[in-house]
Amino acid sequence: MVGKKINLLVFLIAILLVALSFFYFFRIDLTSDKRYSISPQTKELMQNTNEPLSITLYLDGELNPGFQRLKKSTTELVDELDVFARKSIDFQIINPSEATSNEIREKKHAELAAQGMTPTAIYERDKEGKAIQKIVFPWIKIAYKNKTVYVNLLKNIRGFSGEENLNISIESLEFELTDGIRRVMKTSVSKIAFIEGHGELNEAETYSISKALSRYFQIDRGILGTDATILNPYKAIIIARPTTPFSEKDKFIIDQYIMQGGNVLWLLDGVRIARENLSTSGLSPAMELDVNLSDQLFKYGVRINANLLQDVQCAQIPINIAPVGEKPQFEPSPWFFAPLLLTSYQHPITKNLTEVRSEFASSLEIVGENKDIRTALLLATSDNTHAITTPATIDLGAMPNPNDKSYFNQAYLPVAVLLEGKFRSNFENRLVPEGLSGIEQVRSNSLASKQIMIADGDIIRNETNGVASDSTTLPLGFDRFMNQQFGNRDFIQNAVLYLADDPRWLELRSRSLKLRLLNKRLVTDEKLFWQLFNVITPLLLLIIAGIVYQLLRKRRYTR
Repeated sequence: MVGKKINLLVFLIAILLVALSFFYFFRIDLTSDKRYSISPQTKELMQNTNEPLSITLYLDGELNPGFQRLKKSTTELVDELDVFARKSIDFQIINPSEATSNEIREKKHAELAAQGMTPTAIYERDKEGKAIQKIVFPWIKIAYKNKTVYVNLLKNIRGFSGEENLNISIESLEFELTDGIRRVMKTSVSKIAFIEGHGELNEAETYSISKALSRYFQIDRGILGTDATILNPYKAIIIARPTTPFSEKDKFIIDQYIMQGGNVLWLLDGVRIARENLSTSGLSPAMELDVNLSDQLFKYGVRINANLLQDVQCAQIPINIAPVGEKPQFEPSPWFFAPLLLTSYQHPITKNLTEVRSEFASSLEIVGENKDIRTALLLATSDNTHAITTPATIDLGAMPNPNDKSYFNQAYLPVAVLLEGKFRSNFENRLVPEGLSGIEQVRSNSLASKQIMIADGDIIRNETNGVASDSTTLPLGFDRFMNQQFGNRDFIQNAVLYLADDPRWLELRSRSLKLRLLNKRLVTDEKLFWQLFNVITPLLLLIIAGIVYQLLRKRRYTR
């Protein structure tokens, strides 16, 4: 009788739970790292979809376990997004390598590459140890209304293993998908501006990053003029490697823009180098570059040092080692003046980025004691650094020995920092420069603002191949001598997004998932044991359960 009551109670509770599920929606993620949960801003984004989203994943076929995990994680995330979307998501998975002939397969691959989806070659070994190359497309296509964007899911950080890069790719899935969805759903465009008039990098030298940022913002360029409010419409401004001094009027316009809550990305050289002399004679004077910003930056809490950094962890350049008069013979040689800067793992701007290539960089330091300002280190040198104080003479024929610890005796010198909070005006208790219009109120303390200080203007400069009309722009961060892509473009793009966009989206890059990898040695050595264990153990359990059941049944009925 008691058993029947318990069964009835369990049945009624089950019916109640089923009834409640029709009225209340909830999902429970029991994993320790919450890998199946999406952020509140992502849920809000999906609830704003007025029309169905179409998402196509080009990752299917015979994939290795790592790419299978990426495919599975992407599918699960899209399913989770579909739950919260106002309109259902049309999701499909396509195998781009499925074809009846090699010609058709290559044609399909070429069509995808022409749309901007760069393939990835992976190398595996078959059972006989023979190397096999496979082409995969770890991309998704997102379509909404009349707009389409393509998103690369695979991260490739130099120095990381394939498993680590795939795990980082899975960590970044929510950011990459929501970034693509936001771009395809965007109806209004915010504005950012490159400041000109002080010898800054021109449009051709910043073409690569401008193209990347144009997916998010309207980009303007121009001089400041005399209107003190000219910068007010812009979410952020970029000051990219000025070489001539700023006037007090320009400094005031930028200062009051910051006081109104404006955000600035500064890329400033601390030292002036005669680069044309280096390319011809190998010698150049190195002197402090004064663009009349030191007092203003000091007021905001930063000082850019007039030094040049050399680092053992650096890029390489070809050097002719052939004797004079003989055919040139080039070998790669360390270019100590081009440090490969380390990125901070703790901040969303730089998390999971490969090294950032710099050239003739300087160090910077935090000054002052403004308690309203928070700082974060973004880029730094390695633990084998030397700082050349200026004035000095740079001699390319007298490069140091990379193993000389007494020379490379400094470590982790900061090159880029983030400052955010409330800044004090550089024009506090000072007269307003003459000749300005539109001044209504001079603020001495800023609204909440963000500034990123980078002590190297070359970080944002892209290189070009060829001359004049035959020239082509190389991607920002691509080193043609090393044939490697560094993290410059992603770093600058993330920095501008952090300054000018809702930082909650970029914080999705801070998500971490624990990498649970199998021990490959144990898998190989104990493969047969575990195969037998998995086959025999269930059979033994069934036999034992059957014997126990028969014994209990015999005992019960013999009474």
